[in-house]
Amino acid sequence: MPPELSEIPSDFVVKARMVGKRIDAYLASRYPDFSRSVIQKVIDADAVLINGGPTKASYRVREGDQIRVWLPDISVEPPAAEDIPIGIVFEDETFTVVNKPPGLVTHPARGNWTGTLVNALQFHFDSLSTVGGENRPGIVHRLDRDTSGLLIVAKDDKAHKILAAQFEARTIRKEYLALVYGTPSRDSDYIEKPLGMHPTDRLKIAIRPIEDGGREAVTFYEVLERFDGYALVRCKPKTGRTHQIRVHLAHIGHPIVADKAYSGRSAFTLGDLLGPDHPEANYVLLSRQALHAHALHLQHPVTREAIDFQAPCPRIWPVPWRRCGPIGVNTSSIPRIRIVVDGSTSS
Repeated sequence: MPPELSEIPSDFVVKARMVGKRIDAYLASRYPDFSRSVIQKVIDADAVLINGGPTKASYRVREGDQIRVWLPDISVEPPAAEDIPIGIVFEDETFTVVNKPPGLVTHPARGNWTGTLVNALQFHFDSLSTVGGENRPGIVHRLDRDTSGLLIVAKDDKAHKILAAQFEARTIRKEYLALVYGTPSRDSDYIEKPLGMHPTDRLKIAIRPIEDGGREAVTFYEVLERFDGYALVRCKPKTGRTHQIRVHLAHIGHPIVADKAYSGRSAFTLGDLLGPDHPEANYVLLSRQALHAHALHLQHPVTREAIDFQAPCPRIWPVPWRRCGPIGVNTSSIPRIRIVVDGSTSS
């Protein structure tokens, strides 16, 4: 998985004495705090530019090459344990699956050294894998801050490596539920558009051709329900690029509701549904992107048993539709299972 990168790049020019070195070896020697494998992941994430363009780890530097690199943030101290409640969907001695709430950053990074899921994991679990590094104990993959839903956490390094290999081989199947603006004309389809770093905004991802540094990205989607001006969509990403579902849905003209980065709107209000003249038009129904990691299918890292996990949408989702009567989403049509949350069960 690509590391969480700093928002601030470093720029420098290659000197004559470094000519001929591979770019990954060159950067590893220049930045001894980062292993060569981390540097290679940074390169794979298109976060190393040479003379303005992306590169490969095998590139041999030349005198005068202009290098720009975005490296992962380094925390001075390991994440502290914090008593933050988390929903446990599944747990055994090798791994656990949690239901991450919206608004919770997955792991510490610049501007978010505390109050993250990792801080909560440090409190609730005695053992977590170390493969992801000091700031990412247990983290096999991540979700955006405002995306809720299922996330896998490894308790030991062996389980971590097996689960990561399943992600790499694309045998772990993920399903997301998204509330989008507009009503797609097709009941189901797929979006196949390569993704890469936005050319001017490092916090965003954009459709980029392969020859311009884009990487393969495929998302299958199915419309579960249509209503006036909106739709509930199930998405099954074949690949796992950063912001993939958000960018792909925006690309076909149906951005996710309240996705500030890709829809331009940071909140979903009563006025969006009932018009600006409604007396409660400014009432905010949703203040973050309506995207939820709903289901996971994987093989147990030890027994190899096929396991399915599901988590219902956050309770905030049905609220707008209950308030607005006939425009409602029939949430009973969304598959649910009983899950364990803080020792109790809910459906």
